[in-house]
Amino acid sequence: MSESESVQGGCLCGAVRFEARLPSKWCAHCHCRMCRRAHGAGYVTWVGFESDHFNLKTGDHHLQWYESSPSARRGFCSSCGSTMLFEAQRWQGETHVALGCIDGPIDREPKAHVFYDSHVDWMPIDEALKVLTG
Repeated sequence: MSESESVQGGCLCGAVRFEARLPSKWCAHCHCRMCRRAHGAGYVTWVGFESDHFNLKTGDHHLQWYESSPSARRGFCSSCGSTMLFEAQRWQGETHVALGCIDGPIDREPKAHVFYDSHVDWMPIDEALKVLTG
């Protein structure tokens, strides 16, 4: 993929659609408790984009934000409940997109497990990736 390409994606019902211009900044599996609960999964794979490379294609009338902590919020579809986005003061200028909401391949593979100190024992882990805690 070239840097001028973009990826498309959206929620389960299609009410929220987005486009993100490549290159992405990073891709990693997050094991934090909030991500696990928000997605109902053992971990969530996120892709980071510069915020000005991310655009909603369907307007924001179905995208809702939930403040999951005083400095972070999670974006989800108000129709089907798909959790798709994450933004935080800690990573200002970035929009994190759940990889499962992107329609096709991106420009990189996941490179790390983050917040691994919070991982659950019942989830298989790719031991070849870097492990980061907190």
